[in-house]
Amino acid sequence: MKRLYVVRHCSAEGQEPDALLTWEGRKQAERLSDFFKDKKIDSIISSPYVRAITSIEPLAEALSLQVYDDPRLSERVLSSEPLDNWLDCLEQTFMDFKLSYDGGETSAQAMDRATQVVNEVLARDHRNVVLVTHGNLMTLLLRHFDERFGFQEWATLTNPDVYRVTVNESETILERLWK
Repeated sequence: MKRLYVVRHCSAEGQEPDALLTWEGRKQAERLSDFFKDKKIDSIISSPYVRAITSIEPLAEALSLQVYDDPRLSERVLSSEPLDNWLDCLEQTFMDFKLSYDGGETSAQAMDRATQVVNEVLARDHRNVVLVTHGNLMTLLLRHFDERFGFQEWATLTNPDVYRVTVNESETILERLWK
């Protein structure tokens, strides 16, 4: 049995790759560390975005683990241009997985890169792995395991958020753990 802990980063000052955690986000990162201390984590893989890495650094330090950054866990690019109606556009991409906007990637493309990471993790010996990512990509990654995940589930995510994906030979179980 393997457990993937899919984590959405803590509260940040913005959406840019180098956006820092807010003061509250730094406190949330400490709470995440406490939350995971008894979970016997073997490995931590994170989006290279600053807000993702700094969300999990307290845990990595507490467990003396390295944080491996993987660009495939970076947030999904909806468009390279600002979209006034970005929320409507995002919702449309959950209904049409092949839809893309200027300079953006489709939901299918983003899901594919996230599931590549998951498949590599499942092929390794590690049993308890933390994957740190972003809201849109997290929802697409969870949808890989449960097709009911979509725009409405994305809208209910918190910063941070944690889902456990338990994979064994007969079934896959998704549970939201963060309260």
